[in-house]
Amino acid sequence: MMGGSLWISHHASEAAYRRRSFITLLPLALLLSTVRVSAQLIGSPLDCHKTCVCASNIISCSKVNLTNVPTALPKYAAVLDLSFNSITRLRAEWTNIKLSRLHSLLLSHNGLNFLSAEAFVHVTGLRHLDLSSNSLRMLDENIFEPLEHLEVLLLYDNSISQIDRTAFSAIQSLQRLYLSHNQISRFPLEVVKERGRLETLRLLDVSSNRIKALPLHELQALPAWIKNGLYFHNNSLPCSCELYDVVARWHLKELSSATDFKFSHTCLLPGPQKDRMAILDLDKVYLNCSEASNFDEEAYLEQILVLNCDTRQRDVKKSWTLPGDIPLSATHKTAAMRPDGSLRIGPLNAEDSGVYTCYASGDSFNETLYVNVMVFNSTMNGGLENLKTAYTTLIACLISVVMVLIYLYLTPCHCACCPGQDLEKDPGDSLHSSTVSISHDETGQERVEGGGFPYRHVAFLDPKDQLEQNGRLNPIGEEDEEWQGNDRERRRSDAESVSSVCSDTPMVV
Repeated sequence: MMGGSLWISHHASEAAYRRRSFITLLPLALLLSTVRVSAQLIGSPLDCHKTCVCASNIISCSKVNLTNVPTALPKYAAVLDLSFNSITRLRAEWTNIKLSRLHSLLLSHNGLNFLSAEAFVHVTGLRHLDLSSNSLRMLDENIFEPLEHLEVLLLYDNSISQIDRTAFSAIQSLQRLYLSHNQISRFPLEVVKERGRLETLRLLDVSSNRIKALPLHELQALPAWIKNGLYFHNNSLPCSCELYDVVARWHLKELSSATDFKFSHTCLLPGPQKDRMAILDLDKVYLNCSEASNFDEEAYLEQILVLNCDTRQRDVKKSWTLPGDIPLSATHKTAAMRPDGSLRIGPLNAEDSGVYTCYASGDSFNETLYVNVMVFNSTMNGGLENLKTAYTTLIACLISVVMVLIYLYLTPCHCACCPGQDLEKDPGDSLHSSTVSISHDETGQERVEGGGFPYRHVAFLDPKDQLEQNGRLNPIGEEDEEWQGNDRERRRSDAESVSSVCSDTPMVV
């Protein structure tokens, strides 16, 4: 009996010990699991020797099977390439320091399905962000708000079906936005129109989505520089003559968005089969939309211009619209339709430039003609008049130069200082005394009769004199005998000829 009691007591003690051990080990196990989960969420420190390649300010960690962004990124990093990994969530704490120099972040082909609302608060200097080829489903309100310097945003090849209307409103420096190959069903008109327009946006690609309706009237009214980079091909658009009119006009104007993907602009025909058809073929079959043509006209201010509406068929009804798709009416004073269907406009002003449209409709054929009128800011003879003015100015300048040369070199000298005007040249004067020779006495205060200072003579050295001045200066007037004997008269005449160039007003030095 006592043995049984001892056995029960021992069993109870062992059970109590196990409970105490379990209670002791439980916090340790929870701590280890927390550390493991934290490590999975935070990621390992950057290793530039084994996993990543660090070349100056470029850090490439592509195709190394990362599940999180490496920590301890350097502040000088300018390009961070994390593409082709397994980073599915970009949390707010992916970097805990501000990377002010980072301008390119590449996260394509990662399977991203979550973007934190504060994912970009530490990389506000980004100019290029690549989030393409991931699994993003929606873009929340102001998610890119910290990226005020962002210029290129790549979001193509995701599963985006919902875009908040303010998702891109804060990216005022954005130039190119790629949203193709998603599941978007609504055209984001707010980024190209009215108050929400991104002023610097040059390219918006929403091709290959599920858009079933386009704001055609608003798109047609957009500036040409926006329409040139607006790509909407390969969508589920229903066929209509309004859609044909937009695509045909853009194609006639050779806008890249229409010409580069001419055969990709298709629409869905009505019916259960949902057959696709090229939009530019709608004028030939099925809807018999108006065939479009385009012409250019050049004109000048105050000119009267007649625009012909030449159609392939006669007895058709014609109507005109003015630039800005304004219907022609009797209230317009400078534009009127003539009995033959042509349009008379003028006298022209600079504001009359633009596209004039003639719609011709008949029983079996419709046609649309676009006439692009460019009014030059001058009259018809303005260019010739300007040319004549330029030639006149040039000839006047040439005559002025010739007169100045005649005045300087051919005008006779009548001044009292010229040779032969009852003034004897001081035999003590010499061209060797100075580059500029001035008559003076020993005190430097010589005056002529009647008061005042005499005229001062200016002379220039000839090559012989310059040689003597530079290397053979004779302060006491001794010269080579041959030079004195043969060339004294020539030197005197040279000095006189130089002096004869002076005008009626003497030159005073």
